Amino acid sequence: MADDLGDEWWENQPAGAASSPGASGGEGGGDTEMTQQETAPGPALSKKVKAPKECFLIQPKETNEDATKTRKRKKKKITDILAKSEPKPGTPEDLQKLMKDYYSSSRSVIELEELTLPDSCFLKANDLTHSLSSYLKEVCPKWVKLRKSHSEKKSVLMLIICGSAIRAVELIRSMTAFKGDSKVMKLFAKHIKVQEQVKLLEKRVVHLGVGTPGRIKELIKQGGLHLNPLKFLIFDWNWRDQKLRRMMDIPEIRKEVFELLEMGVLSLCKTESLKLGLF
Repeated sequence: MADDLGDEWWENQPAGAASSPGASGGEGGGDTEMTQQETAPGPALSKKVKAPKECFLIQPKETNEDATKTRKRKKKKITDILAKSEPKPGTPEDLQKLMKDYYSSSRSVIELEELTLPDSCFLKANDLTHSLSSYLKEVCPKWVKLRKSHSEKKSVLMLIICGSAIRAVELIRSMTAFKGDSKVMKLFAKHIKVQEQVKLLEKRVVHLGVGTPGRIKELIKQGGLHLNPLKFLIFDWNWRDQKLRRMMDIPEIRKEVFELLEMGVLSLCKTESLKLGLF
């Protein structure tokens, strides 16, 4: 009878009362409710907890190919080297070495030996302390006497070879103290035709010629300029352009200079009738 009443009492209780720990006095129902609260995450809570994302730019790793390109870009140039070093004056040995290097692939050992010039054919080199006038006065102390005795047309007593027409004009202006009454002629291609220069050389006596190796070579080929009366050949050796290049550092000019030397200059040097100077 007691069991029937107990069952009837449980059936008549509301659902909340049946599961309440206070009503039942048991611990099983409470554990089930707590477990559900712990294991079932609430969707609203997860949105609040979610932290904002931060963006990071990841640098690409440098590959071997990229490193090689970087090394190539950082390759030292002549301007970088010269900017950090003091300029050194040119010497006769520099000219001799350049000549041998230039002809080494096309000449035999014996032919290379024949290109060697005697030390006696070289004038004192510029030590970078001279202006052009002061240098010429030092290496050509008897210039006035030579100039007065020169009367042959289609020739000059002195040739000054440089790398450009603009540089030739600068050199002519800077030698005023040396030239005096000497007749000077521009021997470059800019704005002047070869035929005009040939006619001028035929009409009057010229003492000094200043120009580029290409035009001087062309004048010799056309018979407008004879080398036999030539006494001095001066190279504008130490001057550097905006890229810090000397005249002989430029392949095209170097080629023309050596071709000019082979047009009779080397033979005159060996007989010591012609002197070479490096300004």
